[in-house]
Parts: sequence; C-alpha cells; structure tokens
Amino acid sequence: MGYRTIAQAVTASFIEKKSEFIATLVPVQTADAAIACIEEVRKANRKARHNVYAYILRENHMTRYSDDGEPQGTAGVPVLNVLQKQNLTDVCCVVTRYFGGILLGGGGLVRAYSHSAALAVEAAQIQTKISCHPVTLKMAYSLYGKVSYQLPQLPILQQNADFGDTVTLSLLVPAGLTASFQADMIELTNGEISIQVGEQLDADFAEVADRLPQERLVCGERWKAGDSRWFLMCFWNSCGMRVRWKKSHALMWI
Repeated sequence: MGYRTIAQAVTASFIEKKSEFIATLVPVQTADAAIACIEEVRKANRKARHNVYAYILRENHMTRYSDDGEPQGTAGVPVLNVLQKQNLTDVCCVVTRYFGGILLGGGGLVRAYSHSAALAVEAAQIQTKISCHPVTLKMAYSLYGKVSYQLPQLPILQQNADFGDTVTLSLLVPAGLTASFQADMIELTNGEISIQVGEQLDADFAEVADRLPQERLVCGERWKAGDSRWFLMCFWNSCGMRVRWKKSHALMWI
C-alpha cells in the first residue's frame, strides 16, 4: 500500500506575541531514529522553554507525542493532527518554543503549534512512496509506438529509454500492477517483447500521483488507460492495491 512521507529534513519558524516557534520536520523510519531526532533538536535549543514533538511511524503503526510542559492537549496533539491530516507517516516533527514573556492561552497555543507544524509541512517535499518493481522492456522499433502510447496513461514511472538495435525502456511499476502489466504488454505486442522484472523496492510516485488509484475507489470503477480498449480495474483494501486490466469498448465512467 502506498504512503506519504517527506524527502528530507526541513525547518520553518514564525513569531507569535514575541514567542518564536521553530518547527523541525524530519523523515524517520524507526522509533530510535525519532527519539534521536528529538534529542538532537533539544541539544541545539537548550535555552528554549519547550520542545514539543509528535511522530508517526509505519513500524508497528506507532504514534507518539508530547506537550513538553505546555498545558495538556495544547501542543503535541495539534502537531500530531497536522501530520495526520496530511496523511504523513515515517516523520517526526519537533516544535521548539522560545518564550517571549506573553502567555498565549490554551487556544492561542493550539493555533501556534498547529501553524508551526503546517509551515514545516508546506516547506517539505512530499513523496508518495509505492512498493514497486523495476521492469525492463525490450522491443523492436515497430512496437515502440504502441507501447509508448499506453505508458503515459498509467501510474508507471519511466526512468530511462535506450534506442540502440532495439528499444529498451526502464520502468518502475507498482507491485500490485506488475503481473497484469506484464500480461497485457505481451498481449499488446503479440508476445514480441522481452520483459525483465527486478526485486521489489519502494519509490516515490508523486510525479504520477494523479494517476494512482485512491482509497475512495470502489469495486467496478474504471480508469481509462490509453485508447478505448484498455481500462484499469482498481481495487483497494486494507492490505494494499490489487489491479487488473480489462478490455472494454465502453467510452464512459461506470
């Protein structure tokens, strides 16, 4: 199943009634990495009054937060809510507050910590990570037109194209689509294509995120992929994405 995270660490800050709020948003994959991030921020900001944090991990579906001395519910939870509303995971956000002498009140703190975390998310490069397979296609030039017409319609990343004696395309194909993609490329080219599939990995599919099936899809909803003969049948469940192809002459949504 795909997930959203960030590419690299970012910081963002603003001042509210003389208090400076500095948000540090870092990609992490383990609880140890999240704790190390929090400690590093604390060491760098020893004179700060508070170092509020929240982190979300895929590992053990872990979620943690801390108000770090702020009134309960006014700091850690608002930061966590920002991350959750953006559907981010494998991230740790630490918001450092240098107290400016003016109390903000409960509502003011919630708004300030939320805004600080939101600024960091806005500054980050969001990645849509998908489990996928590297796929290499080799074909004659006479088949390249057919294949290249289909690919831009699909949630597939093209990494490289080599035009030698034959055409070689290097792709990244979502894991749930790989088997069906192979079968349909063979059918499309009448078996006159070579397909090599590599080991599964995670890659950023943000570039083609608009072509990815969304969890709101229901069984039977079809995606046009290429001409009127090709549709993606997209199915999602709690375990991930299952995709199969189906031919159709219908030019409509159902």
